[in-house]
Amino acid sequence: MFRVKGAHGRQLLAGWLSWASYSRIPEFVALARSIRRYRDLIHNTLDHGLSNAKSEATNTHLRALTKRAYGFHSPDALIGMAMLTRGGLCPQLPGRAA
Repeated sequence: MFRVKGAHGRQLLAGWLSWASYSRIPEFVALARSIRRYRDLIHNTLDHGLSNAKSEATNTHLRALTKRAYGFHSPDALIGMAMLTRGGLCPQLPGRAA
């Protein structure tokens, strides 16, 4: 659904919500109710194309790094791993030509 933006995306969403509400399938009716609750936020996403996907991915990745860093003596190793993987750092490796 997020591939279609703007007014056309709003029309498709309204059509799906109508179908889901009258489908008599309890799960779809409940889902339509939840989507209606957040409809304004979904419309903002359709209009502006913004999402929190990158921040969610970064949070998940940092949680995984924290698990890997368990047992290190200081937080410096975790900070270093985070900077290397998410911070855009690309240091020169020893013994390699630039």
